[in-house]
Amino acid sequence: MDTWVWIAIAAAVVVVVLLAIWTAARKRRRSQLREGFGPEYDRTVEDMGSRRKAESELSDREKRREELDIKPLAPGSRDRFADRWRTIQERFVDDPRAALREAHILVVEVMRERGYPTNDFEQRAADVSVDHPDVVQNYRAANEITERGDADTEQQRQGLVHYRALFDELLETEPANR
Repeated sequence: MDTWVWIAIAAAVVVVVLLAIWTAARKRRRSQLREGFGPEYDRTVEDMGSRRKAESELSDREKRREELDIKPLAPGSRDRFADRWRTIQERFVDDPRAALREAHILVVEVMRERGYPTNDFEQRAADVSVDHPDVVQNYRAANEITERGDADTEQQRQGLVHYRALFDELLETEPANR
């Protein structure tokens, strides 16, 4: 066989091996994102209309999160926030709509104190989705109920329950392990 045939065969083998490595790395990354973001992965794929775009978005979220200085709450702050939450729950009976708004404000305050940027809801949800992917959909649902303004008492109660899920995770004493 001629030398050029051996070179062509070797080049083809190298291309096949590189393609296999690239495919395996891509599958591994997809699996990591799917496992790390849970239901948020599927929601992002659906919203973006493309798995590739969604995976890029989720990777960008992780990079952004790495740049943030998210810290645990001091014990005094944690206790103060927990006391405020109990007051909000008690107030719900008399004024559900006001209690829901206060829960929203309290969650944002806890996020701010932990080190999350709090200017824009969508960015807050994206940032929180990295550390708390299992409850970010609750946060979105609670925010929607709060902003609608015409929710009935049961919907407002559900909104408060949704805020509570994120609130409990934000009160953790150690940063999320990511």
